[in-house]
Amino acid sequence: MIDGVLIKPLKRHADERGFLMEMLRADDEEFFERYQQSYISLNYPGVIRAWHYHLKQKDVWVCVKGMIKAVMYDVREESPTRGEVQEVFMGDHNMVMLKIPIGVYHGYKTVGVEPSLLINFPDQLYDPSDEYRAPYDSDEIPYDWDIKIT
Repeated sequence: MIDGVLIKPLKRHADERGFLMEMLRADDEEFFERYQQSYISLNYPGVIRAWHYHLKQKDVWVCVKGMIKAVMYDVREESPTRGEVQEVFMGDHNMVMLKIPIGVYHGYKTVGVEPSLLINFPDQLYDPSDEYRAPYDSDEIPYDWDIKIT
């Protein structure tokens, strides 16, 4: 696992009406630091949104519908996990919250046959000058977005 990445299982409280699922709580000190905004993005099947990293902002993701393959690549000079890639499958079949540290490239792909809904709780207001991008198929990032058959 990439140094600084946190994954928290989320619990659905279900009954005949549906379910309730807490995502982010102020008393969850590992995840809750300082949140300035939240947003949701709808993503069609097969869509890849990658790559970018921030030098000021931490992201906290929850996929509340569908499934995504979230991928991170550690490029931090001082990190003990520099050069490592980490995948996290999250959504309907794996309800987790993912915290992405500063300086780690990240992106995701909607997997399956239905759109995904991803909610982000960044700890800073969005600032386009703090977004460092690379194309999803960058030669500098050792990752192939294709389905892997094992």
